[in-house]
Amino acid sequence: MEDRRNPQVAISQLAHAVRTALAVAVLAGSGSAFAQSAPAAQQSTTSLDTVSVLGSRNQPRSEAESSVPIDIIGVEEFRGQGATDALDQLRVLVPSFNVSTIPIDDAASLVRPANLRGLPPDNTLVLVNGKRFHRSAVITFLGHGLSDGAQGPDLSVFPSLALEQVEVLRDGAAAQYGSDAIAGVINFGLKQSREGGTAEAFAGQFYEGDGFTQQYSAQIGLPLTERGFATLTAEWRKADDTSRSVQRDDAAEAAAAGYPDIPNPAQIWGSPKVKDDLKIIANLGISGEAVDLYLFGNYARREIDGGFYYRTPTSRSGVYSNDGGETLLVGDLTGAGGCPVIPLRDAGGGLLPYAGVGAAVAALPSNCFTFLSVFPGGFTPRFGGELEDRSVVGGLKGTWGDWHWDVSATHGRNQVDFTIYNTVNASLGPNQPAGFRFAPGGNVQTETGVNIDVGRDIDTGFTTQPLSLSAGAEWRKEEFEIRAGDAASTGIGPLTEQGFALGSNGFNGFSPRTAGSFDRANWAVYVDVEARFIEPLLLAAALRYEDFDDFGSTTNGKLTARYDVTDAFALRGAFSTGFRAPTPGQANVSQITTAFAGTGLVDIATLPPTNPIAALKGAQPLTPEDSTNYSAGLVWSSGDWLVTVDGYRIEVEDRIALSSSFELTDAERAALVASGNAEAASLTSVTYFGNAFDTTTTGLDVVASLRTGHFGGTTTYSLAGNWNRTRVDRFNADFVDEARVYKIEESLPRTKGYFSVNHRRDVFHANLRLAYYGSWYEDHVDSAVIRVEDGGLPIYDGSAVIVDAEIGWRFASGLYVNLGAQNLFDKVPVDNPWGASVAGAAYPVHSPYGFNGGFYYARVGWTF
Repeated sequence: MEDRRNPQVAISQLAHAVRTALAVAVLAGSGSAFAQSAPAAQQSTTSLDTVSVLGSRNQPRSEAESSVPIDIIGVEEFRGQGATDALDQLRVLVPSFNVSTIPIDDAASLVRPANLRGLPPDNTLVLVNGKRFHRSAVITFLGHGLSDGAQGPDLSVFPSLALEQVEVLRDGAAAQYGSDAIAGVINFGLKQSREGGTAEAFAGQFYEGDGFTQQYSAQIGLPLTERGFATLTAEWRKADDTSRSVQRDDAAEAAAAGYPDIPNPAQIWGSPKVKDDLKIIANLGISGEAVDLYLFGNYARREIDGGFYYRTPTSRSGVYSNDGGETLLVGDLTGAGGCPVIPLRDAGGGLLPYAGVGAAVAALPSNCFTFLSVFPGGFTPRFGGELEDRSVVGGLKGTWGDWHWDVSATHGRNQVDFTIYNTVNASLGPNQPAGFRFAPGGNVQTETGVNIDVGRDIDTGFTTQPLSLSAGAEWRKEEFEIRAGDAASTGIGPLTEQGFALGSNGFNGFSPRTAGSFDRANWAVYVDVEARFIEPLLLAAALRYEDFDDFGSTTNGKLTARYDVTDAFALRGAFSTGFRAPTPGQANVSQITTAFAGTGLVDIATLPPTNPIAALKGAQPLTPEDSTNYSAGLVWSSGDWLVTVDGYRIEVEDRIALSSSFELTDAERAALVASGNAEAASLTSVTYFGNAFDTTTTGLDVVASLRTGHFGGTTTYSLAGNWNRTRVDRFNADFVDEARVYKIEESLPRTKGYFSVNHRRDVFHANLRLAYYGSWYEDHVDSAVIRVEDGGLPIYDGSAVIVDAEIGWRFASGLYVNLGAQNLFDKVPVDNPWGASVAGAAYPVHSPYGFNGGFYYARVGWTF
């Protein structure tokens, strides 16, 4: 393929200068010529004594003191990189956390699915200030096997400037926090400030010369009475799209035959365009003599505009041809007849020149219609949407005698309105909406909850320290709404019976028949105790009972233990059971999407398990996933050293996932249409959610850090590594095929980790991070076949090392400047062997470290 680098001269020179400066400064570990240092508080890295609220419902503990593995990421470490999205920032810093670029995967391009410990995104619970955060309205229809059917939270709504720290609990915690906490828990802790502030500008772009990103952030701390604070943070971001594409063979063939207006490349693979990404967070609190008041919330909105599959003018079924590209699909608009057959290929299979085909189209009678007269070069839809997220949490906490208590209420709402344009509803013929733009509808996820938590220490005669008791109750209501699309996106036009596809091509609108709101309520009670029966041994137990109004109740427990062998060395372990309740969205969503199926694009309907079409293919009502977690590890903390090693095993039964595609026969389609399911007319196959399979995930986490006085300043060395393997223990071959199993087991690198050096001296700092990704596998464009000889499109890539570097200065005046490069040496995955022949992607599109290459950036700010 052609050389990837062709940016403008100025951009190339700037990128080279930044890379050179970074490499020299970081490797030299140099100090600074500036004599006056910044305030100490601004220079310090995250302290080893930083505490987390996770892992226990009782007293917060540091990483070294916890009975379960916890990562505590300080805000400086979190923000000290080129990534501006919380998903990518976590991917770099937490080895067991994975997320890819997601260029063309329908709704997954809007809210990217992330995997902690190789499990789906809705197997990880997200908290803000220790309170449950609502999930996204987006359901991942196309999740590359790992995340198919998942409905997780949208982590991209958090501006990093608003964060004090991010805590990642790498252990099951459903007995403490409820549904979803199977892989672990992520807590975003917000800053609390009653004075000062920050203003910042960020800019960067990829070495390729595209993907220019600009971001502007501001924060201010204000007093709220004499004993309170109000911390307000706002961020606005815009990111241009990228393209790592090659021309498709079918597009090149059509262009060679003289078909006009064929773009090169015809299909764009890259990061989608992000417009007007606004994020606002408020965190308020007032401390009283015995009662504290807190109130925090967020508002976020953004618009995404991404690429989609190219519709070739010589073969796209339901639009241009219905016989594999042998003849042109021509519709009779009036029923007058006389529409001729127009061949597209000769007897040898070669594509006929457009001059002859175009002349035949121009000579068609007025009642005859073909889309070749509208889009003679085919068309590539653009897909995206507008997302809006908002939440508010308010509560009171305080003490009453020996008891401490916390009462709170939460409300969160996430809405996505999809858009697709530069496409058609083929069944409508020439009567298309203005600008060929459709509004397919959207989804809304709303969650409301009320919590009460109490606790106290109890003196006993059989423990060396007071027994810690916590208990609480929770009520939650969850609602999922399907909003119908406009008439053009759902319309069943007059050409449907002549073989023209109905609905907005690529992403059909949500039908008014399936639109509506679906909700469920649940309540829970829990108890959590901790005690030391002998001084070195800390034991804890938690029990939670939860009742759902749609599928019944569940009881889960957790046991943890920590034994301090010496003051520096400890052993720890945990056992727990957990669950994940099926969401109202998974139980009721309906959508038609376009996917690649071996030899071409097909329309696949995702239907509720109760839908007659899904029931015809064996769908059953959903039940919860059940999990069992085991973990054991050790901690060594001595002076400036901290080392933790933890092994884990996660068994999940009855995992909820999107089924494989079940093909509809002509007879089944006709019967469904006759029974009132008109949307079945253009469907090739159907999928539905179900309890499909069991898995066992085993792994090992190693984390180490050392703080030194090397290079004339403070230098911290950090090492974090994860080995993770998932095995499918049981699956229904009629529901989940071997290709899906292989993706679940092999798609992610089994080994991932990083080594970093953080150096600070006076006003200068330098960061160097080497990230390692083990080998991995991609089923390109979800061909659903493992082997090439069977028609599969496998891609295997080896291990890779990605280097990130940053240098910066923070002055006493409050001014700070950072220069950096993410993926300093411009590492990209192996070339895609199926690029031109299938869909035009230059690289495998689900690479664990992305495929856009190097990114350089600058950050300038002022604190006051």
